[in-house]
Amino acid sequence: MKSLPKLEALLWSIALPGFPQLLTGQLVKGILFVLLEFLINIQSNFNEAIMQSFLGNTKQAAQIIDYQWLMFYPCLYMFAMWDAYKFALQKEEKLAYLPFVFSAYTVTVGLMYSPRVYILDKFIGPIFFPMLCVIPGVIIGLVIKKILLLFQN
Repeated sequence: MKSLPKLEALLWSIALPGFPQLLTGQLVKGILFVLLEFLINIQSNFNEAIMQSFLGNTKQAAQIIDYQWLMFYPCLYMFAMWDAYKFALQKEEKLAYLPFVFSAYTVTVGLMYSPRVYILDKFIGPIFFPMLCVIPGVIIGLVIKKILLLFQN
């Protein structure tokens, strides 16, 4: 199995969960991630909601999205990304999973709250608000990682 640089693994995983696993020869895992991504994407109407959101129709995106199906997406997405990142590490990086885990949590919570979130009287919607929620997830994960590493040393 070949290795990818960490950045390349992350960027391919952002493009489509499972791509880095396929590129590194982890075929079963890669195919599983891709199939799950397609299943969730289709069942949740995710691509249509993304398109409507980018066209400025965030209320329409909220109406067509299936929240029950989309709730699976943040955890799958972040886990596939973490898996690709972990495989790309040259040496073990303690607690490197924390930003991914907390991002999965904050994006999932952001998705649940997205029907009620307005910024400057503008409805953000089920695509953009959860995307914004990645930022606090990464920050919380990095801060907790730093604190835990300080106490371990």
